[in-house]
Order: sequence, then C-alpha cells, then structure tokens
Amino acid sequence: MEISSSYLESVIKQFQYYKVLGEKAMAQLEPEQLFVEMNDDSNSVATIVQHLAGNMLSRWTDFLTSDGEKEWRNRDSEFELQSQTNTEAVMKRWNEGWGCLFDALNSLTHEELTTIIYIRKEGHTVVEAINRQLAHYPYHIGQIVFLAKMLKKEPWVSLSIPKNSSTTYNTSKFSQEKSIKNFTDDELKKLNKP
Repeated sequence: MEISSSYLESVIKQFQYYKVLGEKAMAQLEPEQLFVEMNDDSNSVATIVQHLAGNMLSRWTDFLTSDGEKEWRNRDSEFELQSQTNTEAVMKRWNEGWGCLFDALNSLTHEELTTIIYIRKEGHTVVEAINRQLAHYPYHIGQIVFLAKMLKKEPWVSLSIPKNSSTTYNTSKFSQEKSIKNFTDDELKKLNKP
C-alpha cells in the first residue's frame, strides 16, 4: 500500500475515533447539561460543538479551491449559543461539521496531498492542513469529555481503559498475536457498542 493511501486511511480513522469519543461523552449527559457553563470564562459542551462545526464547515468546504477561513464564517459568534436549544439541534450541527470533513477527506487523492491550500492566506500542504485539524479537533473533544465527566450525575462509563484496569487490559493485549492494524480499529469497535 502506498504511504499516501495509508496516511489518508489512518487520518480518516483518527477523525472517526474522535467523533465517536465526543458522541459517547455527550450521550452520558442529561440534555440540559449540554448547555452548562462552569464559569463566565468557560464554554458549554454545546458551545464547543458549535465552534467545532463552524471550523469544520469553514475549513473543509471547497477544501482544495478556497481559503479555509471563509468570508461567511463568524468565528466569534460560535462562542455565543444561538441556534442550539436542544440535543437534536446540537447533534445536527455536530453531524453537519463532521459530514463536511469526511466528504472532503474521502474525495482526496494521494496526488493531492502535496497541493498547497490556504488558511487565512497562509499556505499549507494538504497533509499539513489535515494534521493541523487533527490536532485541533481532539483538543476540543478532550474538553467535551472533561466537561461531561464533571457534569455527569451517574457513574461515568469509561471511554478508554478504566481506572485500575491497565494490567488487565495489557494482559489481554499481550496475549494476542502481533498484527498490523490501526489502534483505532479496536477502539472504534469498542466505542460503537451500545
């Protein structure tokens, strides 16, 4: 397999993993908890979703042909809750952003990975632009997971290796044959279970 094809496959799996991670965290909250701000300088889960979606729609719409910071984007307004008033509206916005990202990534060819695209008139190769967002989105997903853990009224259902379970987890992993696969394959299967 060419390294470029492998790269695209890997980043798509990484983005899928973080999308599901965010969804599993949000699913543990009561609807009203999506809108809780811990203090005046913090954002609610819904606000973070709104920012992520705004960024994704701006960056990934016409990805190869227009600047990633679209003229129609109003980044400051993403931090003021406007249109999201319930869980369905939050998840609709979430899925709009991710849909735009996956449509763009799935349309890329390996020849396009070295193409120069612009974000605020700063040139990036396609690989650099993807990596930039692959660092940005997990940062915010981490915020969502942290907020959900703080707000959760019932016991938290771990989204990774539960506390005090590393030995059991490692024993299971090391009892298996070596294989070549992306770690997200197993993680996605685990997260996608109801």
